[in-house]
Amino acid sequence: MTADLIAVVLLLAVTAYACAGGADYGAGFWDLTAGGARRGRRARWLVDHAMAPVWEVNNVWLIFVLVLMWTGFPVLFQAVFSAMWVPLALAVVGMVLRGAGFAFRKPSRRPAGRRLYGAVFAVASVVTPFFLGAAAGGVASGRVTPGTEASAHAWSGPTSLVFGLGAVTTSAFLGAVFLTGDARRFDAPDLVGHFRRRALGGLGVLAVLAVVTAFVLHDDSPYVWHGLTHGPGLFLVAVAVVSAVATGALLLRASPGVWVRVAAVGAVGSSVLAWGTAQRPYLLPTSLTVADAAGAPATLTWLAIVTLVALLLVVPAVVLLYWLDTHGELEELTDAELRGGGSTGARDDGGPAAGGDG
Repeated sequence: MTADLIAVVLLLAVTAYACAGGADYGAGFWDLTAGGARRGRRARWLVDHAMAPVWEVNNVWLIFVLVLMWTGFPVLFQAVFSAMWVPLALAVVGMVLRGAGFAFRKPSRRPAGRRLYGAVFAVASVVTPFFLGAAAGGVASGRVTPGTEASAHAWSGPTSLVFGLGAVTTSAFLGAVFLTGDARRFDAPDLVGHFRRRALGGLGVLAVLAVVTAFVLHDDSPYVWHGLTHGPGLFLVAVAVVSAVATGALLLRASPGVWVRVAAVGAVGSSVLAWGTAQRPYLLPTSLTVADAAGAPATLTWLAIVTLVALLLVVPAVVLLYWLDTHGELEELTDAELRGGGSTGARDDGGPAAGGDG
């Protein structure tokens, strides 16, 4: 019973990272595709201002996932990281480079340095979710079993490919939805339209990719396919479809509100939950069940207690952080404000007051 509870918490943590971290990676995707220095200046300005207050906290969910895996399900941890250390290592390198690029590009004084750091941040924002998705696809396909040796076969199959592309596309979709709201909050109507169109485009690509994924899963991962087309898995798929349609409808409104973010997160979160539910009772379809992968009973009991305490401390703090960010309470001070004079609207960082979208 305790093992099942920890497995549910693990799935919820993966879902939280897919949604929160996905929006983060998506912002980096649109930074990459914003265009040249002049044309993409305002879009990149919005990415910087939208991400800066919360970008690091999203990795809390990834750390939580890793702790639950190696403590609660050591056999799962060993199997996954032994068989797929290559894509996971590439994803970690991407995270490090992404963080460094984001941290160094704004204070860099030389244009060449800003371009270099910006390119590192943007490219890593695409590479990282792809390899994380490819690893998840390797799990869903059943290619990873206890004792599987590291090889490209474990993570380069059709399911891994569509999961990797799905992770990038989902991130781009979430990032565009969140940036649409941030553009509205920063009173930048041109950027609202800019990212609204990209969110709708991302939603369309996701719809096509979902159909392709269904065909791939039918042939390459029959166990997960059966779980997605029956019982709770089918219900969650239906929730994801309804949420996606609602997201599209809300994006078409003249002024998308906060509910468009809720609908987008609902679509992505339901999809991840559907995948996890479709695998039950397996953590590695058809080779490793939750019961077989679980650690010692005493370890699981203490892990459940520590997890409860952590959630009671962390979740309210994260919710407060997101609330403060969405209500504009975490904006950086401008040079004029630091000097004790000048208007807050007269920005020197290329913000909305700087004019049109060159």
